[in-house]
Amino acid sequence: MAKGNNITVVANTESTRKREGTISGALKPGTIVQIDVSAGIDDLGNFTYEAYDADADGARPIGPLFILLPSELKGDLATTAYADGDHCFVFVPEAGEEFNLILQDVAGTGDDHTIGEMLIVDKGTGKLIATTGTPESEPFMLLEDVTDPTADTLAHVIYTGY
Repeated sequence: MAKGNNITVVANTESTRKREGTISGALKPGTIVQIDVSAGIDDLGNFTYEAYDADADGARPIGPLFILLPSELKGDLATTAYADGDHCFVFVPEAGEEFNLILQDVAGTGDDHTIGEMLIVDKGTGKLIATTGTPESEPFMLLEDVTDPTADTLAHVIYTGY
């Protein structure tokens, strides 16, 4: 399934592209998040991040997309969820970078995925799903086959920038 055991696979991880903040909700690393503009900026100049929540699945993002990373302070695994209100770490992706991100299991569909499949971000969860309809944004492409997942899984993807 995933390539390696980290969220970032091939990425320029310079410190200016990593951000810190507070997480809103119980989210796992590998989730796509956005700035919660209603929360404002804290005393340290950090934002609160929430699961991607544009107008619809695959809608143009409200602002930049961020990838939720494991906690650097606690040494958490890529599968350890943050609790609501935890200090969090996010990453700003650039086109061509590879990640292990959460591919959402769509229960009861027997959803098979093939390498090259374009993925959109699910509204409200920040998880990736197969493209449906006519999305405004297909920001990720699958780099592996995933056969009938029975739960959400980390999948190897590349960021398209679109």
